[in-house]
Formats: sequence, C-alpha cells, structure tokens
Amino acid sequence: MKAPGFQGATWGAVFVLAASVLWGTTGTAATFAPDVSPLAIGAVAMGFGGLLQAAIAARPILAFRGSLRRQWRTVALGALAVAMYPLAFYSSMHLAGVAVGTVVSIGSAPLASAVIERVVDKRRLTRRWAVGAVLGVSGAALLCLAESFAEAGHPDQPPGAEFSTPAGIALGLLAGLTYALYSWAAHRLINTGAPSRAVMGAVFGVGGLLLMPVLVATGAPFLVSWQNFSVGAYMAVVPMFAGYVLFGWGLARVRASTATTVSLAETVVAAVLAVIVVGERLPALAWGGAAMIAGSLLMLTLPAPRIRTRAKASDRTPVRQSTDDTSAATAGSASAGSSGFSGGSGL
Repeated sequence: MKAPGFQGATWGAVFVLAASVLWGTTGTAATFAPDVSPLAIGAVAMGFGGLLQAAIAARPILAFRGSLRRQWRTVALGALAVAMYPLAFYSSMHLAGVAVGTVVSIGSAPLASAVIERVVDKRRLTRRWAVGAVLGVSGAALLCLAESFAEAGHPDQPPGAEFSTPAGIALGLLAGLTYALYSWAAHRLINTGAPSRAVMGAVFGVGGLLLMPVLVATGAPFLVSWQNFSVGAYMAVVPMFAGYVLFGWGLARVRASTATTVSLAETVVAAVLAVIVVGERLPALAWGGAAMIAGSLLMLTLPAPRIRTRAKASDRTPVRQSTDDTSAATAGSASAGSSGFSGGSGL
C-alpha cells in the first residue's frame, strides 16, 4: 500500500512509530480480560487482525498472486513467524509483567533483525543504526532490570514466582526473533515489487489462519462477557489491524532493522500505560531507560544530513546521499514500481 504524498524514509519511520504507539496499548488492554489466557489473547489479536488485512487486500493479493507464489517460501516463513509471535509475546507479558514482557520482546528484535540482514542478505550495518540500536536496546535493558529489581523486593511473591520472570524473558526473546523474522520476510517480498498491501495481507492472512485452531481451543472466555469480547475486538481491529497497516507502509520505505529499532517506542508506551492504568511501579532507573529509548528514536527518525559529491563530467551516476539506513532506503525508489518501496539497497 502506498500513501500518496508521504514518501521517503522519514515518513516510513513515522508510520512505524505510529504503529508502535498502537501496539504499546495491547498489554494494558489484555489486563481488562484477566480470565482470558495469553494464548487466546494472542490468537484473537493477530488471528482476526491478520484475516482483516487479507480481506481488505484481496484484490491486490490476486493481482500479484504470481509474484507471491514464486516467493512462497518467504511467505510461509513470514506467516509462521506471525503465528508464533503473539503466542510468545502475550505469554511473556503474562509471566514477566506488561513492562518487562514488552521490553524484552521488542527490545531484542532490532538485534535479531540486524543478524538476519547481515547473515542472509550480507547487508552492512551503518554506524548511525549501530549507535541508535545500542542506545535503544540499552534503554530497554534498563527498563527490564529496573522492573525485575522491583519485583524481587516484594516479600509476598507466591511460590514459584521466581521462575516466572525468567520464563517470561525467554518467551520474550522468542517473540523478538519471530517479530524480526516476519518483518524481514515482509520487507523482502515488498522489495520484489509487490505492494505492501498485498504482502501484508498475504503474510498476515496465512498467519491468521494458522492461529484459528488455537483460538478455537482457547477462546471460549471471549464469549462469557461483553468486557472480554470488547477486549478481543479492540485487540484485533486497532493495534493489530490498523497498526500493521501502518507498519506495512513503514516497511515499504525503511529496511527491517530500522523498522524494528524504531518500534522500540512500543516499550515506552507499554511501560507508561502499565504505570498509569495497570498500577505497576517503575523506579527512576526505568525512566532513565525510557529516556535512552527516546534518544534512540530521535536519532533514527530525524533525516540524516545529505552529503553531495561532485561528479566527474564523464560520470552520469546521480548524486548519492549519506549511507544512513533511512537515507539508503530511499536511493532506489525510482525502480520500486507500484510497490511504493524505496529501498534500492535491498532489505
């Protein structure tokens, strides 16, 4: 999907940032349905959200079915990651708390994305991205440590509670890996020339279908009360459907490692809502981590200064911009066709 008039890597980062704000509400929303399991929450959120994406993208999916069929392995990998992500993510928040579960899941995704791009695509990681990622992940780690220390200071923890946070952190790492995988897969498909609307609809639609058996097995509590039903409807329509439409626009303009790093904003939104709405308490160390994440976002979303070089008379190569992640992502927009993807440098 292409939003006319909103081209360029900066707008791509803004779209991802907007999606991250919506995603940051999911953990708090889930607390309003305490008798619904995290597996059911994940299945209804990403399952129905994915099916909605496929429904509105039916026409472009059919138009680009040949391209998607040729890339069926990438579609399948992305869809499997889409199905695994919410199950691990919501289970992580259930075991380790909203703030820690979100921070670990989203905070680990940029590193996973960087490794995938480096190993599979042989992409060089730029200095600006590295500094932004280190700053953001360090801030996420501070948030996680602060919350863990706060929980350790409570003497009234139930038996076995000491194992819930480590288990939640482990599931958070799995969620971060699967988040990075489906972001990479979707970006790779967009880079082949298919529009983001078709790609996100196909990948998330198949992923949603994979989650339907989980929803059938665990989703009965959604029908017990209007509150539970409303939570499920909100999760599917607002953060998952609308959020991933915005994310698809972002992936058409920035590479996957940049998108997953910008989405660290979700951890700050989740932490603030956990304090204001849920009643979780975060010490000063945690707010310091939030400030570091904000600095990372500022570094990655502001346009990089353009460096112009003098071309030789015999050289008809266009003037190139700086090698920043987001600037490099705009270098090949002329060859992206109808997809709206502006990443001439690849993923």
